[in-house]
Amino acid sequence: MMKLSLGLNRLKRTTQLLAATALLAMPVGHAEEGLHTPFSAMLTKYVAPINPVTNGDGVEIKGTSTEVDYAGFKSAQTELTAYLKSLSAVSKDTFNQWDKNTQLAFLINAYNAYTIDLILTRYPDLTSIRDIGGFFSSPWKQAFAPLLGEKRTLDDIEHNLIREKGVYNEPRIHFAVNCASIGCPALREEAYVGDKLDEQLEQQTVRFLSDNSRNYYDGNTLHISKIFSWYKEDFEVQWGDSTSLRGFLTHYSGALSEKDGTPLSETDTKKIASESTEIEFLDYNWALNDQE
Repeated sequence: MMKLSLGLNRLKRTTQLLAATALLAMPVGHAEEGLHTPFSAMLTKYVAPINPVTNGDGVEIKGTSTEVDYAGFKSAQTELTAYLKSLSAVSKDTFNQWDKNTQLAFLINAYNAYTIDLILTRYPDLTSIRDIGGFFSSPWKQAFAPLLGEKRTLDDIEHNLIREKGVYNEPRIHFAVNCASIGCPALREEAYVGDKLDEQLEQQTVRFLSDNSRNYYDGNTLHISKIFSWYKEDFEVQWGDSTSLRGFLTHYSGALSEKDGTPLSETDTKKIASESTEIEFLDYNWALNDQE
């Protein structure tokens, strides 16, 4: 019996060693993509697109925004916790070996998953993420998220990692990170992965700008989300052919429309680019993006 037990233990250790060796030998991109597979499955199941449109470029968008089934996530909290533990197990050394897109996808997923986890600590007894915490403790300043060797706040993940100066310089992240509010860009129905990150960020940007409840042209004024005011500096970095907020919005003018959904004319686009159009930032809706 003892020999059998020793044999089984030896077999178990050998199997574990082989699995670890296979993981190390796996191309970085594929290993990282597998890491986010459980989160993708949850997002696909518990996030639903709403507000479909066809934008000025003729692109059909199934939903410019999304609703989140937090009750569903709560029923799958064991799976969410396991995913968060897998993220916290990633060391800084491993993270630093990844390419920039793989790193950024990891950080965006971590922010979104930890935000959902935070909502579940109070759900269903809240109407907004801002109900969490108190006057001196906002939800974004609570250190509860173990990541890359430290217990971090959501602010830390977003502002010190995702938005770190000179590292990623990617303004489109603002349409990927989700603060669990109606005013936020859509929570994507799949996880972000390095190999597809550029395509995913592009889709999220077009998706958000096509939502004429949060971004629209009216008369001689472009009404846009408060996000563009809060993070204006991020849209003033060199990105593609743009170095300014107006340049960024001009680049995506095909996604913008008038309040009734009419596509912008070429004249309207030129006005936005030439600063002859006023820009006004809309109030932000902090209500929970819960499924009705």
